[in-house]
Formats: sequence, structure tokens, C-alpha cells
Amino acid sequence: MAYPTTLVGAVKYFSNEQVCIDAVAEMKWPDGQISCSGCGQIGDTIWLANQKRWKCRGCKKQFSVKVGTIFHDSPLGLDKWMVAMWMLANCKNGVSSYEIARAIGITQKSAWHMLHRIRKAMKDATPKRTMGQSGKPVEVDETYIGGKPKNMHAKRRLTINATGEHKAIVMGMLDRHSREVRAKVVPNAKRETLQNEILANIVKVGTVYTDGHLGYDNLTQQQYIHETVNHVNEYVRGNVHTQGIENFWSLLKRTLNGTYVAVEPFHLDRYVDEQVFRFNQRRNTRGDAGRFNAVLKDVVGRRLTYAELTGRGASAAS
Repeated sequence: MAYPTTLVGAVKYFSNEQVCIDAVAEMKWPDGQISCSGCGQIGDTIWLANQKRWKCRGCKKQFSVKVGTIFHDSPLGLDKWMVAMWMLANCKNGVSSYEIARAIGITQKSAWHMLHRIRKAMKDATPKRTMGQSGKPVEVDETYIGGKPKNMHAKRRLTINATGEHKAIVMGMLDRHSREVRAKVVPNAKRETLQNEILANIVKVGTVYTDGHLGYDNLTQQQYIHETVNHVNEYVRGNVHTQGIENFWSLLKRTLNGTYVAVEPFHLDRYVDEQVFRFNQRRNTRGDAGRFNAVLKDVVGRRLTYAELTGRGASAAS
């Protein structure tokens, strides 16, 4: 499907409800065979034009294109969803729920839930390959996200003093060949935690560049070629540096500090996923339309309820 190339064009294009339904249906059922969300029967449905949904001839259940996607149970029209997806995928420093609420005419609470559901679709749940396979080095680093205790409310400061921790830790890796970034929130910066992530993402006997953090100090024993730069004395030594992943950290922190301002650690992973998505899609040859399509193709099977989002469900969303 050929999408428009600008936000103005997207607003006009997706103002037609049937166009929105067709776009989601194409991603959900690429072979054109509609499957019933109740009994799973394929290709035996009736299109109810007045209700904009299908009816299964077998179990008689009616279902819309939203079922089983991030739009599941949402009363908002797909035209609003498409515009919000376009904006989040293409706004370099993110877009706040207040801005989305004003732009498409919904409440801030609905916009906040909507954006988190879109971020769930942005998450790369199954990385396509192990990093470092090309022989090019992989930069590895960690950063700390969170404000200073002296700037916090007294009640919040007391909680921090009790736990001894006030910053979340995000670990990231940049493959210099593909320019792909992977990043996630980790519970701590201990050697076992950091090196388990490296073992899970970087091919053995690959080259790893890090700073002088002690958590990386025995990577050579794990069959890696390991080079470090001590930031006390230097930031670059020939090709050995972590400037690429640190560039990603600057983009992430600019988004968190400038657009989202106050992000709770419970939700931080999704904001990291959002920035990883935009960074890895920055060279998409189809531009804004390509980035939008990259989100749309992963809306299926990524449902996120409000109870899960707020931690009130049986299990909090990952």
C-alpha cells in the first residue's frame, strides 16, 4: 500500500475509515484470508458494510479489524490512531500525550494510553540477528536515567534514601556495521548482568569496545576481543571509542528531559524502545511513510490494557 509522505497528507488520507480498516487488515491478514477471532476459521466470513466488521459463518461471531491488535477495545476511531502513530514514529524528540490530545481531540489520559500501546508495537521483540557478525566492533555502554535527589519532593527523597538507589540503568549496544542499536533497562550494573546481555546479543569472538567500567573487565575470558577507553584520560584511541552509543544516549536523554520530562522507572523500557525504533529507522529509504509502515506491521498481537499499563492487572506489561 502506498502511503502519503507528509503528516498533512496522512491526515487527509486516513480520514476515510475504510482506508484505515484496509490498511490494518492488509497487515493483519497479508494473504487476504480473513480469520475469525473466535473460532479461528479462515476465509469463511461475511463483511457487514454498515457495521464495518466481519461475521463468521461458522461461530456467528462478529469482529472488527481491531481485535488482537494494539487497537483492541479502543473506542477511538482508526483515523485518530493512524495520525498518532505517524507523529510518534516521525517526531525526532518524541511527542507528548498532551500534544497528541490537542492534535486529535481526545483526553490526555486516552492519549497517554494510546502512545504506550504504540510504543509496544515499536518494540523489537525478536532481533533478527546476533550483533558483530560482520567482523565490525560493537560498542557497549550503560547510562543512568533519573533526577538528583536534592531536586525531588521530600516524600520521594525519603523513598530513595531507604532503597539507596535513585537512577534507572539502561544498557545499550551499537553494531558499527549495521548501525543498529539495542538498548534495555537493566536491574543493576554488576558484571554478571552486563556480561549476560553481551553474551545474549553479540557473537562470540566478536570485537567489543567499552569504557573502563569494571563490569566489562573479563570479556576476553568469554572469547571476545575487548578494547577499552579510560574516560579519565581519553575518549578516543584510533578506532577504539564508544562515541556512537553515547550519541544515542544524548538523543534518548534529550527526549526524556525535553519532551516527556517525568518518566517513572516502571514505564522507562517503553520510552527506550521508542527511541531505539526511531534511531534504527532513521535511514529508512521511504522516509516518514516507511517508519509509519514499520510500526503498523507490528500492531498485531501487542495488546496493552490500561490495567497492565498502570500495574493494576494480574501482571504488569513488559
